[in-house]
Amino acid sequence: MKEQRKKKANMSDEQFSLAVINQQSGAIDVGSTMMMVSYTDSNGKHHLVEACAYTDDLELLVTNMQAAGVQKVAMEATGVYWMVLYEILERHGLEVSLVNPKHFKNVAGQKTDVIDCQWLHQLHAHGLIRASHVAPEIYRELRTYIHERNILQKQKSDTLNRIHKLLTQMNIKVQHLISDIEGVSGMSLLRGIASGIKDVDELLSLIDVSKLKADRADLVKSLKGIFKESNICILKYTLKSYDFFKSQMREYEVLIESVLKKMMPIDKHGNKPVVKEKKAYVRKNQYSINVKEYLHRITGIDLTKIDGLDEISILEIISVTGLDMNKWPTSDHFTSWLNLSPRPKISGGKIIGYQKRFTNNQATQCFRMAAQTMWQNKGPLGQLYRRLSYQKGSRKAIKALARKLAVIFYIMLKNKKEYDKSRLQFDTEKQMLIKIARLKKEASKYGFILQSVAA
Repeated sequence: MKEQRKKKANMSDEQFSLAVINQQSGAIDVGSTMMMVSYTDSNGKHHLVEACAYTDDLELLVTNMQAAGVQKVAMEATGVYWMVLYEILERHGLEVSLVNPKHFKNVAGQKTDVIDCQWLHQLHAHGLIRASHVAPEIYRELRTYIHERNILQKQKSDTLNRIHKLLTQMNIKVQHLISDIEGVSGMSLLRGIASGIKDVDELLSLIDVSKLKADRADLVKSLKGIFKESNICILKYTLKSYDFFKSQMREYEVLIESVLKKMMPIDKHGNKPVVKEKKAYVRKNQYSINVKEYLHRITGIDLTKIDGLDEISILEIISVTGLDMNKWPTSDHFTSWLNLSPRPKISGGKIIGYQKRFTNNQATQCFRMAAQTMWQNKGPLGQLYRRLSYQKGSRKAIKALARKLAVIFYIMLKNKKEYDKSRLQFDTEKQMLIKIARLKKEASKYGFILQSVAA
């Protein structure tokens, strides 16, 4: 033991130095108007460069770095300023690692852009930087269109809320009798009121009263209001805003369809499969294009069979993750990236708590929203949700079910396997046997015996 300690004590400092893994690498501290760059050329010389954020300057910067032999670049994910530079670096063939600023700490002392880029460069040279997931360009384009359509959808919903407020100010109560004011009957009445029609019978002639659950007498009472000229004018212009947002949503759906067509697989004859148009009536915020069939053709499996996930949710998830699941070696890596796996804090060999993490990942939100619908599901996932919700509360149940849905999504997409409920049914039967055994044990305490009733 003493000899080993002496050997350790005599070890030189060189043996403890970190190896340089990325020789010709660089790092960029991203800003809105300025980029601070630190990189090492092919001769091992270190360079510290300040560049403006104009397009020509960024192109020149990347060209100079390529000429110096730089192959790998690390950069911070600062706001939206990194996106343009990332695309330029990617287009020039450099290997880019986008780094979450929370994953590395700055050196002690005064914080400056120079110190930041040099520290990031040093960590990247030693291979201590973990790159964030950035989907390929076609998925980023798809995600942008979906994001803009979602914004328009929220603006359309806000416009409908303003219409509800206007109807209340006019003392019109028809919105409480018609379940969907955005439907055919509701919009016909709104457009009739906005056009200046005040007679109740004339308004009711615009719709088919027999298709509504509400009684005609109640409808007549609900349409008698105070028709101020100012409120009618505001309603007319608000409906124009509603029509604008709805038409913009349709235009973005055309752009989304064009991206989905690019992603369609090509057969051996060089042709892409033809997707049939959506014939069903498009309600509210549903897509007017046949998203379900597009996704089935692109992925090769029907992901909508997963309980809680519809075609819109799957489209948003794929726009974030992409179709290549090999980026995550296992489903545990995938759920950890989604912030759906527990992060225990261990000290002294004991778990002293769990790390709380927050994320704005849209894929995570989709899985969590799908998990929230499991409370009324009649299948094994619904039973699992209700059991966990009873034992540990709804928040933990939602996270656990979201993780399970993410695992199912990962396995289906990676292995190209269809959804098989029978694999989940085994757990349900096991839980039923456990429950029966618990009931028998409780009954035996009070001197009773449980017997199964013949069917």
